[in-house]
Amino acid sequence: MVTEWHLGYFSHSHIQLVMSFILAFAGSNSSTSINFELVKFTCSLIPTEEIRLMNMHNCPFPMYSMDYEKEHGYSNSLNELKRDIQFAKGIIISINEHNGYPSAYFKNLMDWLSRLDRDFIRDKKVMLMATSPGRRGAIGALEVSASMLKRFGADIVGTFSLPLFKENFDVERGILNTELANSHQLLVQDFLKVID
Repeated sequence: MVTEWHLGYFSHSHIQLVMSFILAFAGSNSSTSINFELVKFTCSLIPTEEIRLMNMHNCPFPMYSMDYEKEHGYSNSLNELKRDIQFAKGIIISINEHNGYPSAYFKNLMDWLSRLDRDFIRDKKVMLMATSPGRRGAIGALEVSASMLKRFGADIVGTFSLPLFKENFDVERGILNTELANSHQLLVQDFLKVID
């Protein structure tokens, strides 16, 4: 079951669900994020699990600076996101790419989370993806993000890159290229095996 998840939604009544759900989101805060489309499709392939799907367009965070941190501290939203990451039994992320690197939004999010808790994602099983309109499929952002998440202790189960998003993806039918669809399905299966 996929639930559209919003920060601030957690309550004490959800404590019994700790470590029983998958957290899924894109590294983009765009209202038209193609990486969010890829995440939603991926979640649709996992009907046997509870999935909390976050649209980061609804989750603005100020640009990190030490001055801002000293003056304002850590927002409730940031604390809630860290808690959801640490309570999840697995995490699905799709990274967007700007000029060959992860977006400023995603890097800023990692900066905030790592300042709040250096071990915010330690030992978490992560399925990492990326897509772009171009032929490289955001592979640069994928590689950088994998390295960064590993530095914080994440266990990257595997990665998947979807190039030429407009040609290779349809909202109704999913991934159109058979070889890419098979690779994606295998990664989903591997991810589910390690989080059980």
